[in-house]
Amino acid sequence: MPSMFEKASTAFRGNSKDGEAGKHEQEGESLTTILETDEDRGALTLLICDITEAMRKQLLDTFDPKETGSQEDDVAATVKDGNGDSVDAEKAGEDAQGSEQERKTIEKQKSGLAKREKEVSDEKMAALKAAALNFFDDWRDSVILRVGEVVNSKKTAEDQSKQHSKPETASSGSGPALEGIQKSELDNKIDEALVKFYPPIETPLRKMDKEKRVLVLHSALLLMLSLEHYRAHSRTLLLYLTTSLGLSVTIFSDDESKIAQGLLAAAEQMSADEETKKRADDNRTARRWKMGAAGVAGAALIGITGGLAAPFLAAGVGTVLGGIGLGATATAGYLGALAGSGVLVGSLFGAYGAKMTSNAMERYTRDVQDFAFVPVRKQGKSEGDSHRLRVAIGISGWLSNEDEIVAPWKVIGPGQESFALRYELEALVSLGNSLRTLITSVAWKVARTEIIKRTVFAALMAGLWPISLTNAGRIIDNPWSVANQRAQKAGEVLADALINKAQGERPVTLIGYSLGAKVIYFCLQELARRHAFGLIENAVLLGAPTPCSSAEWRRVRSVVTGRVVNAYSTEDYILAFLYRSSGLQYGVAGLQPILNVKGVENVNISDLVEGHTLYRHAAGPIFKRIGFEDIDVHELKHEERKLQNQEEDEREQREAAGGKPRSADADAVNKGVGEDEVQKMEEDVGRKNEQGGISRMMEKVNIKGNASEKS
Repeated sequence: MPSMFEKASTAFRGNSKDGEAGKHEQEGESLTTILETDEDRGALTLLICDITEAMRKQLLDTFDPKETGSQEDDVAATVKDGNGDSVDAEKAGEDAQGSEQERKTIEKQKSGLAKREKEVSDEKMAALKAAALNFFDDWRDSVILRVGEVVNSKKTAEDQSKQHSKPETASSGSGPALEGIQKSELDNKIDEALVKFYPPIETPLRKMDKEKRVLVLHSALLLMLSLEHYRAHSRTLLLYLTTSLGLSVTIFSDDESKIAQGLLAAAEQMSADEETKKRADDNRTARRWKMGAAGVAGAALIGITGGLAAPFLAAGVGTVLGGIGLGATATAGYLGALAGSGVLVGSLFGAYGAKMTSNAMERYTRDVQDFAFVPVRKQGKSEGDSHRLRVAIGISGWLSNEDEIVAPWKVIGPGQESFALRYELEALVSLGNSLRTLITSVAWKVARTEIIKRTVFAALMAGLWPISLTNAGRIIDNPWSVANQRAQKAGEVLADALINKAQGERPVTLIGYSLGAKVIYFCLQELARRHAFGLIENAVLLGAPTPCSSAEWRRVRSVVTGRVVNAYSTEDYILAFLYRSSGLQYGVAGLQPILNVKGVENVNISDLVEGHTLYRHAAGPIFKRIGFEDIDVHELKHEERKLQNQEEDEREQREAAGGKPRSADADAVNKGVGEDEVQKMEEDVGRKNEQGGISRMMEKVNIKGNASEKS
């Protein structure tokens, strides 16, 4: 199989001065004017090769039993001797006979390695690895060929590829710091996180003027879009390119937004021109074309053209996208077929976003009630104002009311087109009502004073729950069980919607808390089962009630190109109580880190989340901690205040409970909560569910009434 460098060289063969990138642009800049020498052009091609090599290595690490992401586990093959030096594990086993502790450590490491080797050699796991690599290699080949067509640096690339070694990451002090415009403290934190997870690769291009580096990044984004999709792999490559060029992610994100708006504006203009022309020629034909093009409910008209349309070039590329500094001819050339087809633009954006909000989603409600994508932000003056090159989907784990489907996800910034997933509304509201009733009950107040004397794992594994709590548990167990099962089904349905490109050809970030995280977990499992790669850029799971099995999380990691974050709290006694009847031998992701899978970020948020109900307002503060790429600062401050208020309210409740006489506590714990008290709690939950159901029914009646009046 030819190496990527051979393929890169092949991409340049046959290109002449008449090639696409060899033409001298009549307007503005192009890559051939920015990168003036063969050495500079060769540096770009090799940087792209280096980045794809680093990405492939990351994918291989997911299936490597010796790569666990933990220094303690990574010594399975090379362990430390008494002096702290690395030695071969087999030799260390022979030399460590005099030290019982070292011998046990080595045996444990060898046993863990053997277990992981068996895990990755499983037939299904091997098939998943092969499919993931095949998909990646096909994508990489298309990228290298496309860059080769444009840059046209055959000789330099061939010479440098022969001398090429493994890509080297840039040292922290090399080159300029990541550059942005009036960066805030939050922006700096985000850039630090991106440098950590997308480490910059050494390149002489980093020494160029900032303006030129920005244009190189801009050109690369256009080239990725010219592939007629914007896969998660493509965006990951561009994030590596951003850090390697010493640029801030703010610059990259702003460029994405401008290009999205430019493409939509130009396609809209082209559609209008095409429609006018066709109506003048043949009104009947125009009507047929109009109906066929708007195949997705609510989609805007999509123009049809065979080549590079002149109206598009003039009104779209030249004035909108060309404003960044790249010439209009170069911009259109780099976009390729996308520059001449409103159909392709519509496909990229999921028919301008209509597929995620239209009747196309109704077919999924046969399996999951109320399944729908709800826009988080209201549309601006133009329908296209909210469309972006990236999609984020937030998934709540329980609900107090219908507004909480969307409310937690307003903290996601405007750099992504954000949606909230609505699913199983009745089940999630019932669960939310039961949770609130339980945590404000005498049973929980009394039980917590006993639980905190032990660790959450001691209580979970030994089943050491106060009788007062287990008696009251019946008000939560059934709602939790129902919602838990439906979350699994919702995850599978979500995977099907994404495979069928509800989001268009854009990368998706999935974020969820509690059962919302479980929806994500099963969505990713289903994507892995169906070998659906390149769809998911990031997955952030908060307080996930899912197993910690390394095999399952290896599958999760294989279908996510960017970051996989497991945020957990060791103080979440509510989750431990809810999970007490599940498969405890596999652990609980929301309570502990995921081990032995490289590429899974484990974030301990015990100081932020002392109870499961706090996740509702904790998403924003957690995003800030992990350096989440796109955060709405105003909403973040709002959520931080809400979280603080909720913590204070719950703390006051605990202090009030703690003021009771010790004899009363002991009596309640020993005798448990009486039947009358439990019945009152059940009645309270039933009353809340009934009131909520009536409110939702009245709202539906009003909506239907308004629709009838309009019609």
